[in-house]
Amino acid sequence: MTDKSPPLSNNLGFAALGLDKRLLEVLTSLGYEEPTPIQKEAIPILLSGRDLVGQAATGTGKTAAFALPLIQRLAESKVQKILPRALILLPTRELAMQVAEAVHRYGRELNIRVLPIYGGQAYEPQIRSLQRGVDVVVATPGRALDHLRRGTMKLTGITTVVLDEADEMLDLGFLEDIEEILKATPSERQVMLFSATMAPRIAAIAKRHLNDPVRINIEREKVAAGASPRVRQTAYIVPRAHKLEALGRLLDLEDPTSAIIFCRTRTEVDELTEVLRAHSYRAESLHGGMNQSQRERVIKRLKAGQADLVVATDVAARGLDIDHLSHVINFDVPSAPEAYVHRIGRVGRAGREGVALTLAQPREHRLLSNIERITKQKINISKLPSYADVAARKLEQTKQDVQESLSATDLDRYRPLVESLANDNDIFQVALAALRLLHISNETQGRKGGASAAPSPEPEKPRQQQERPRGGYGERSQGHGERSRNNPGY
Repeated sequence: MTDKSPPLSNNLGFAALGLDKRLLEVLTSLGYEEPTPIQKEAIPILLSGRDLVGQAATGTGKTAAFALPLIQRLAESKVQKILPRALILLPTRELAMQVAEAVHRYGRELNIRVLPIYGGQAYEPQIRSLQRGVDVVVATPGRALDHLRRGTMKLTGITTVVLDEADEMLDLGFLEDIEEILKATPSERQVMLFSATMAPRIAAIAKRHLNDPVRINIEREKVAAGASPRVRQTAYIVPRAHKLEALGRLLDLEDPTSAIIFCRTRTEVDELTEVLRAHSYRAESLHGGMNQSQRERVIKRLKAGQADLVVATDVAARGLDIDHLSHVINFDVPSAPEAYVHRIGRVGRAGREGVALTLAQPREHRLLSNIERITKQKINISKLPSYADVAARKLEQTKQDVQESLSATDLDRYRPLVESLANDNDIFQVALAALRLLHISNETQGRKGGASAAPSPEPEKPRQQQERPRGGYGERSQGHGERSRNNPGY
């Protein structure tokens, strides 16, 4: 009998939204199964050509929500032109690169040409690509305006404009740039505005530049009674001078697959990275003071599993989506609740589970309470694990390693060795000695192949002043230092 049932990968959920068959095939190949709430609501509206204002939290699938209908409408015109037909504006280089990659991936079967342009990269390659012709330009506002003023990018052919992470672009001082760019586009064009928050100034932009937009608001996912959120949020109250020691214990206890550790300033990022490297962690820095090739290399190493820890400023708080990222650690509590939301949004994405840990000073209880009030999510305050807790965790890991090894298929090759040892020793003592060797190996090499960042278990004692890195983590930050368009980090 022939099986007449449809294949499991036919993506009926996306097909119901009116997407092109070629886009559905791409989504199936990428493993997409069901559209997220914002995709369900936004895609049909955008396919109809309406302007849209969308509010949704980070990690909810906004990129596909605007990219898929944008690509389909471009493909339906069946005309490839030299001048760009769509412009996507985003706040940071990292987000521009990620969105450009997504648009290219979605539109590869429809021959959509995509060009990311951002600061920190030479102008000439960007100019040559613009001269050859592109369909979609994905840009940061500063570099887009530079090209516009130089006359190297014309916006007269634009039919679609996307303002993504609009709140962040305004926070970074890009309002005037955005206004000037929008004035250079035709009056008859579709505009999509997406933002995690909808402050009055965002509404003002929508009123000036969008034509009778449809407004959608995707509420944050509510956790059912008795259920745990996808991101386990925990804070530890730790004096500033003890934060390094606390971080080491948490890394040993949690054993993250990979993690981003957020600091307030570039200096703190570089200092903490060096400390972690000194303890044999594969740690990398990421901040706006690095040149573009350095930053791209760090992201590639993290995605490829060649780095375990990335120590970063808030430049990494948006846009990065790493499948195997298990933990976000706030070495400093962000002063703005929105920054906290975007930081922890790096984990728990697309249904995955994640962990967000925060090291808070005693005087920062107020900041934690403010974050809870704004996000309407509970941050559990826990006692910092002791050395005994860390030692117990390592013993438990050794036990798990042995249990996993019991199912190995080549155990018999070691039988003569065990029998030889058992001739002269109690078999139980042989097992103890073997476990001791395995446990010592785990402790000295670490779960990642390096030494533990935390000291070996010993009685509690105050940290000595000289143990703190030069520059003093106890000094108060004079601001984030990366929130200006003139800063080379953007």
